[in-house]
Amino acid sequence: MLYGREHEQSVVAGLLDAASEGRSGVLLLRGEPGIGKTALLDHAVGRAGEAFRVIRAAGVEYEAELPFAGLSLLLAPGLDRLHALPGPQRRALEAAFGLAEERAPADRLLVGLATLGLLAELATEQPLLCIVDDAQWLDDASLDALLLAARRLQAEGVALLLAARTGGAAPELPTTGFPELRLTGLPEPDAARLLDHRAGPDLPAAVRERLLVEAAGNPLALTELPIATGAQANTPGSPAPATGGLPLTSRLLIAFHGQVTGLPPATQTLLLVAAAEETGELDVVLPAAAALGVPAEHLGPAEESGLASVTPDRRIAFRHPLLRTAILQRAPHHQRLTIHQAIAGVLPDGDRRTWHQAHAATAPDAALADALERTAVRAEARGAHGGAAAAYERAARLTPDRDAATRRLVLAAEAATEEGKLAQAETLADEAGARTDNPLAHALLDQVRATAHFWRGSYPTAYRLLLDAAGTAIEAPHAARMLFQAFHTAWYAGEEPVIAVLDRLAALPLADDNPLTPLARHLPAAVLPALGRPAPQPPAARDTAAAARKAGAETPVDLVQLCGATLILGRDDETAELGGELVAEARAKGTIGVMPTLQFFLAEAELFHGRHRDAEVTATEALALARDTGQHQWTSQLTALLAYLAALDGDTDRCTRLTAESLATTGPQTAAPAAGRPWAHWALALLDLGHGRAGDAADRLHTLTTGPHRHHVSATRAVPDLVEATVRFGTPERSAEPYERFARWSAAADRPWTEALRLRCQALLGPDELAEPAYRAALDLHEGTHRPFEQARTALLYGEWLRRSRRRTDARPHLRAALETFERLAAHPWAARARTELTATGTPAPTSSPTGTPDSPLTPQELQITRLAAQGLTNREIAAQLFLSPRTIAHHLYKAYPKLHITSRTDLPTTL
Repeated sequence: MLYGREHEQSVVAGLLDAASEGRSGVLLLRGEPGIGKTALLDHAVGRAGEAFRVIRAAGVEYEAELPFAGLSLLLAPGLDRLHALPGPQRRALEAAFGLAEERAPADRLLVGLATLGLLAELATEQPLLCIVDDAQWLDDASLDALLLAARRLQAEGVALLLAARTGGAAPELPTTGFPELRLTGLPEPDAARLLDHRAGPDLPAAVRERLLVEAAGNPLALTELPIATGAQANTPGSPAPATGGLPLTSRLLIAFHGQVTGLPPATQTLLLVAAAEETGELDVVLPAAAALGVPAEHLGPAEESGLASVTPDRRIAFRHPLLRTAILQRAPHHQRLTIHQAIAGVLPDGDRRTWHQAHAATAPDAALADALERTAVRAEARGAHGGAAAAYERAARLTPDRDAATRRLVLAAEAATEEGKLAQAETLADEAGARTDNPLAHALLDQVRATAHFWRGSYPTAYRLLLDAAGTAIEAPHAARMLFQAFHTAWYAGEEPVIAVLDRLAALPLADDNPLTPLARHLPAAVLPALGRPAPQPPAARDTAAAARKAGAETPVDLVQLCGATLILGRDDETAELGGELVAEARAKGTIGVMPTLQFFLAEAELFHGRHRDAEVTATEALALARDTGQHQWTSQLTALLAYLAALDGDTDRCTRLTAESLATTGPQTAAPAAGRPWAHWALALLDLGHGRAGDAADRLHTLTTGPHRHHVSATRAVPDLVEATVRFGTPERSAEPYERFARWSAAADRPWTEALRLRCQALLGPDELAEPAYRAALDLHEGTHRPFEQARTALLYGEWLRRSRRRTDARPHLRAALETFERLAAHPWAARARTELTATGTPAPTSSPTGTPDSPLTPQELQITRLAAQGLTNREIAAQLFLSPRTIAHHLYKAYPKLHITSRTDLPTTL
């Protein structure tokens, strides 16, 4: 029975009820040790009863160094269903759990998707309750995989309930974004009822009042402190325990200390073995204890006292997680070393044994250091960079040779960077750098520091570190990798840094058979002309991609920047083609980490080609993936891109909400402006321009096109909007310099559509006698470019010019064509403007559709799913492509059918 937890029980009941109805949910319980988190988890299991399938695991402090230890324990009941997962996901999970050899470095995000798939499989016959206690102690790899799966739960019937400790020495579980329930102390009446129930009626009143004060409503304290003070309570006049002033957790540890001390010494030793052995497996604990001279029967007193029990799967479980902590803390250091050595002695060769040997080591040991490095390499191959960093660092501490130890510190710093542990990475880098003069080592350490600066938003510092590192006496392939990273960093630092990186990259002496050579040659040729620097025309993106693949480039990862570079020079058709191919390849391989980047470039290309609905579908999926995988940079950019689409529709509320979200998305460790800032300002400016607020639009666009990000794709493409806004507001001189830059960019891009936009700008800027030939030439160039929105805007401006010139008959066909296109694209503000102009020519305009009415009644995700279903794909095949569960796919199809006025997938139209 739980006292005073009616609200908490109600929240848990709601979670379980939703799962019973097929709706998945997540709840995180937080609170200090003993506050009742585990009891609430037990209550959830009891309430679920036989109606649910239940899987359960708990984090253990010593497991934090063992990659996927917690996840493998949680998912063990479902391993017989691995065959149901898509191939890449199944192989990733098998490699993570050591069930198969790693053929290639694992994608840890793919392990998270496999976790989602397995949870969904376990919920097939009945709803699933997934319990994780002490989540703060889960190893990083397990936690990341579980949280990714949790973020993508939708309609599987899974209830995920986690508990995490706050305060004390335990690490704080980061903010997850899931619903949280913070448990606090029980109200005094409930605390008194619990104390009376536990201690009985004979507890003296003075002791009772003192315990209520000391416990402060903590249920564990109300349960355990009476036991610890039992002797004093039954002895009138006895003094209170000497714990005054100590935090409650410390007093609880002391209480547990006292209970353990009352057991026979052999039993205490056996419990220490169980506490130090992370899994509690009897087949390990008992042999290790026996090696210390403690036979199995000495477990009996611990079971009789209720401090420990043996579970049905033959594991030793402690009455409360804090009891394990108490046992470990009370043991002298030398005894813990002996215990770890005994455990290592009964384990087979492998990472667990190596780590216990490392915990037992007191002096440098070359053989053990070598074994730890092998453990680190295996962890990296499984995508567990945090575990690798810990293993490399411990290996360095145990390495007698100075140079070898330094090399391992460098590897530890690199692994910590990959894990996102920036402070740890910088500390390791500083320590390693002070120990060596090796140029390559210092270059690699500068790369570590640069990565940390980049994620904190210190782009100029990051760029300079990478550029300097690439210029040291290191081999060209290493330098190329650093320069590619430097290009990404320099893109946010300004034009001059970008040019410096590209000049260095162009001059790099790379061998023809190096997989990076085609990319290193293409990138400067594609980008420098867009920045006003002469360069030869680059080959087609497909040819560069083919050459890189032939040379052994890792795809799609190595081709991401190529996909983006084609946009910089206006080759949007190449981006659409290559981006589509790379997204399909990423889906097939399960390389989810690069999907948001690729889909951002693809959505840009779709938008520029006037395929607004396709761009929305692509960007919506990418945004969900970016959020679920913690990619704040792309979360910001994709949110801003969706805001731009909302501006096209004239949806003011949605546009302003999305731009605010984009500008507020900067990541947890950075103070730099949001990455989506240029797109967000363009979105707001387009909204202003569409609604006739030319002055506001001009101000936003002038800042965008003349500021430090004027070389960004969105800033370059926004110049025609700036010209229109400034001309309408009567300040055309403000767009003079941006227009000149745009004209140079258009010449370098050498595309009909860029010249059409330049001519439109020229017609607006005058002189007026040259406007008509410029408009006509622009419209001729627009034909066949597949950019209906821009073509319609040119037709609208030309029609307006003709009407102002009192040529209403000539204006009508252009205005009518613009109106039809804007209506088809659901560009409502522009359609309203065209309708007004057409009416002003004396011709009644067609009746408008309601503002905000979408082309399709389906949400972007529903549209994406129904399109795939219409192609004949099964729910399982669609789920594999979209990184969702089959039941979520079925749920969305079920919602889509009524909107399409059909009853089954066989009725789906072939074009959506």
